[in-house]
Amino acid sequence: MSGPLHVRGSITIPVTELEWRFSRASGPGGQHVNKTSSAAELVFDLAASPSIPEPYKQRALDRLAGRLNDGVLSVRAEDRRSQWMNRQSAMERMAAVLYEATAPEPRARRATKPSRGMNERRLENKQRRGNTKKLRGRPDF
Repeated sequence: MSGPLHVRGSITIPVTELEWRFSRASGPGGQHVNKTSSAAELVFDLAASPSIPEPYKQRALDRLAGRLNDGVLSVRAEDRRSQWMNRQSAMERMAAVLYEATAPEPRARRATKPSRGMNERRLENKQRRGNTKKLRGRPDF
C-alpha cells in the first residue's frame, strides 16, 4: 500500500504525488465512531503531475473533466471500519479511475455485410421453419 500507485503499463504514480486526508466516517456507529478518523480521501493533482505522459494526461483530463476540481482528482473511501482498509480501497479506486480515463479510444467499428451464402442459409432455414409450423396446423380436406 505504501508503494507507488500502478495505473497501466509503465505508468505509475509515486507516493510523493499523492495526498491523504482523514476524517470521521458518516453513518451509524458505536462508541468507536466518535473517536477515530477512519474515512480516507486520496487526492491527486492530475494536471500538474509529471509522472503521467502528456497524451495520457490530456485524455484523462478530458474524460474526467466533470469530476476534477482545478485539475485535482479526489477519491473518498469510508465503507470499511478501519482506516487502513479504507486507504486500500481508496488506492484501488484511484487506480481504477485513472486506468479507465487513460484507456485508448476503442477502434471504430466497420459496417460489414453478411455473405451471400449466409443470407441464403438464413432464408432456407426460415422456409424450413415456416413449413414445419404449417404442418402443425389443422388439415383442410
